[in-house]
Amino acid sequence: MEKAIYVITGVMAAGKSTVAEALSKKLEKCVHLHGDVFRKMIVSGREEMSDNPSEEALNQLNIRYRITANVAKEYYDNGFTVVVQDNYLGDKLTYFTELLRNYQVYVIVLCPSIKTIEQREKNRGKKGYIGFTVDSLYGSFMESTPRIGLWLDTSNMSPEETVNEIIRRADKEGKYR
Repeated sequence: MEKAIYVITGVMAAGKSTVAEALSKKLEKCVHLHGDVFRKMIVSGREEMSDNPSEEALNQLNIRYRITANVAKEYYDNGFTVVVQDNYLGDKLTYFTELLRNYQVYVIVLCPSIKTIEQREKNRGKKGYIGFTVDSLYGSFMESTPRIGLWLDTSNMSPEETVNEIIRRADKEGKYR
């Protein structure tokens, strides 16, 4: 696979972290950026996202996306393939990919079933669905997110199978630029 910036998104518990880390390990000279790291850097005054986010929460989300894009571009410009993972819901996916214009970008959208997401959320060590329900976030995501890139229903796929599918199909279906 050629050097690129891979953008992996989906709702919480869709498998973004697991798949992004596994993909990063398969690619030569690769960096894995967790967009959520930049959210966690806000020590005081952080506004969390919810079904009805405050203006400040949206501002902090946009800051996080801009920082992530700038870091991705810096690594890419210095010879690295970059795998970025975060929640880019609705028009935020277009917003983020536009921050990467003039770069080779592949968009990968993980969209397992609601039942699979609920099971994964129950089994993981952190709780993402605070202020959201799986049904409401999933419905909003599926309805409002533009159909760009490679969309994968990973309900019945292992992380390794998902990575192999990304590698097999990204160049044909995932290329954004």
